[in-house]
Amino acid sequence: MIRAHLCSSALAITLISGPAMARDQKAPETDVAGRTGATALADLVVTATRSTQPIEKVGSSVTILTTEAIKASQATTAVELLVQTPSVSYSRNGGAGSATSLYIRGAENQHTVVLIDGVKLNDPSSTQGGFNAGNLLVGDISRIEVLRGGQSTLWGSQAIGGVINLVTAEPTAAFESFVSGEGGARNTAYLRAGTGGIGDHLTWRVAGSYYTTDGFSAYAGGKEKDAYQNSGLSARMRLAINPAASVEIRTVYSRGKADFDGFNTDSAEFGRTDELVVYSGLNFTLLDGRWNNRLGYGYTDTDRENFNPSRVAQPLTFDAAGKNRRWEYQGAFALNDAVTSNFGAERERSTMRTRSPSQFAPNPAFKTGRIGVDSVYGQIQAEPVSGLTLTGGLRHEDHDAYGAHSLGQASAAWSLNEGKTVVRASFGQGFRAPGLYELFSEYGNQQLQAEAFDSWDIGTEQQFWGRKARISATVFKREADNEIRFFSCSSTTVDPLCRPGGVQRFGYYKNIQKTRAKGLELIGQVLATDRLSVVGNYTFTESENASGSNSGKQLTRRPKNLANISATYRWPVGLRTTVAARHVGKTYNNEANTVVVQGYTLVDLRASYPINDRLEVYGRLENAFDEAYQTILNYGTPGRGAFLGLRAKF
Repeated sequence: MIRAHLCSSALAITLISGPAMARDQKAPETDVAGRTGATALADLVVTATRSTQPIEKVGSSVTILTTEAIKASQATTAVELLVQTPSVSYSRNGGAGSATSLYIRGAENQHTVVLIDGVKLNDPSSTQGGFNAGNLLVGDISRIEVLRGGQSTLWGSQAIGGVINLVTAEPTAAFESFVSGEGGARNTAYLRAGTGGIGDHLTWRVAGSYYTTDGFSAYAGGKEKDAYQNSGLSARMRLAINPAASVEIRTVYSRGKADFDGFNTDSAEFGRTDELVVYSGLNFTLLDGRWNNRLGYGYTDTDRENFNPSRVAQPLTFDAAGKNRRWEYQGAFALNDAVTSNFGAERERSTMRTRSPSQFAPNPAFKTGRIGVDSVYGQIQAEPVSGLTLTGGLRHEDHDAYGAHSLGQASAAWSLNEGKTVVRASFGQGFRAPGLYELFSEYGNQQLQAEAFDSWDIGTEQQFWGRKARISATVFKREADNEIRFFSCSSTTVDPLCRPGGVQRFGYYKNIQKTRAKGLELIGQVLATDRLSVVGNYTFTESENASGSNSGKQLTRRPKNLANISATYRWPVGLRTTVAARHVGKTYNNEANTVVVQGYTLVDLRASYPINDRLEVYGRLENAFDEAYQTILNYGTPGRGAFLGLRAKF
């Protein structure tokens, strides 16, 4: 690990000086949850620097899904959208609503920070603190930014694989409403509606959704269907106190109920998940717009319960709750027309409780835990010569249990040939303290060490044919030390951690792995004619163990090969048709790489037709060739399915 060298490099960048301060220079916007019009474009990025920046000034690898792209995809779950982007794969033990893990560039699910409207969604009570994306439907999401690579300086020590930032819609008119509904295979229905408006002082929007499906068997060999229902609500309000200050509140809530199966057998078991996200903040500008400030409070509450109706005496089999409270200040200051800075402080407090009632212990006590992290960070972005943007930053964290740590990050973006060529490079460090479940659950181990990471990438982007075509290539690498995995205890073990207090347990969390990942991302898009466009991406990733008996073996459920391609034709009559394909290479279901999960290719067909300016009909055929596939061995996936929907706006 070359931490001292990186911290020195980042510090050097922060000391770059430019011309005398320009009094009319404006600081970039600091709110990652978007502003009307400000983040509706694909050439503006918010997540990379926690402030609005042109994409050609961003040194990190980022993919942006705009409102139009989200609508055109006809996706119902956020996972369907995310896996269309480079280097993102997933595993899920059943249908929508089932436990779902996301992997960016081969990193673990808990190594990705997921945000919605600027609030972290990671659940402190989940097995390793990662976010379960199974209940995350598209709802009122209008924009997604996927930032790949280490991003711990601005987003905290957990942002090792990347950051996914989901932003709900803001109104664009004085008053507007929308409603959409679709139905199709497996008795699936999805209804969404919302309304909002922009006034002289008040901007507001409220939206709701309901999703239901009979589903399919979560156990691949099962016969009974496992249904899923989800109700969602989102709301946001911003009140302008004066031209330089505003207050706002945002909230997202969902309640899901998912049926699931037992191990390799049908079962009547089901689970309920309630997720609440709340943000409140004060935004104010000083020095004629050169210094933007934000004071915010974010809160997440995830409650989960699993039930087995066949257990009459105690049907409850799992009960967990995780809460996260975060107080934060962020500032953006424009030193001059060539140098801007972002800086802030955060105070985070997380709590967890979890228990697993059984027939032998129907009412066990909760395992509980709490932890606090205080952080400060700073980042400088400078343009020493025209077209060259250098960014460097430092973060210092003070963890209740793991003490103080400092991390660095640096990146560069060089825009050439009037922006037709962009060269990017970034380097970042990561430090992840063990999560609450790893420390304090029934499988906890309070002797765990923190995980440590270094990652870098370098790439180039080129535009052709009058900017009608674009290709990019990026190579990346990540090294990890002390990664935490679950260690199984045998009945004959003499390991004292397998028998705490003299009681045998199934296993515990242990620092047992070094891992490494390296790969290549290729992205292309072309407007072949005025009506035909083609976009695609390919990712090759070698993510493997680097220690122990499985050194050199591929990490479980991480494919080496990923590819997406879609072609869209806009017919003269207004009809829009798309053919989209996704290929996922083979994976392994165990660390020894002896159990193979075969690769697969899925083809979707989509069409939409605007009846008039306010009404659109759309439809799709998912998995058109009825491909049989699995993301986790012996867990079911959906077959061919047709869906038809209608969108209306007023």
